Amino acid sequence: MAELNAALMQAIAPHNSGTRGASQARIIASVGPVLAETLTAYDMNSGLRAAHFLAQACHESDGFVTTVEYADGTAYENRTDLGNTQPGDGPRYKGRGLIQLTGRANYKQYGDLLGLDLIGSPDIAADPPVSLKLACAFWKQKGLNALADLDDTITITRRINGGLNGLDSRRHYLALAKAALGLPADV
Repeated sequence: MAELNAALMQAIAPHNSGTRGASQARIIASVGPVLAETLTAYDMNSGLRAAHFLAQACHESDGFVTTVEYADGTAYENRTDLGNTQPGDGPRYKGRGLIQLTGRANYKQYGDLLGLDLIGSPDIAADPPVSLKLACAFWKQKGLNALADLDDTITITRRINGGLNGLDSRRHYLALAKAALGLPADV
């Protein structure tokens, strides 16, 4: 299996230039050195698990270009299913991270899990190494390693996204991740 590092992330990500390229380079440079250790800590210790995780993270972060959702979050205002019960919660707890953590309830749950004050300081979730840990904690909490072992992109996508938004993109990144990790395409 290839090393879990910045070079692997670059092999999976689309090639960007300009400000997108600079943002992508910053995120990959920040996450790459802690990628192997972090994935191992969350039992992503097989090529297939790592491939699925990185494919989903690549899609969710727009090719490792951002750890902050582009939308302003107003669509999440008063979304009690996300725990957004106070005025301003939608924009304050909009999607952040390699897998977009969204909503007051999720910021509370995953902040508590990692010992971070994400309620008081939600921008912490956008820090690339923190966003990796949050994504891994989410992955583990949702039982996604077992689905990765089955190569079940559809169910993984539903558990992350609630639907199948971006399924073709996620499949594309998965194919790139498998190739970069030296896995057969039909594992």
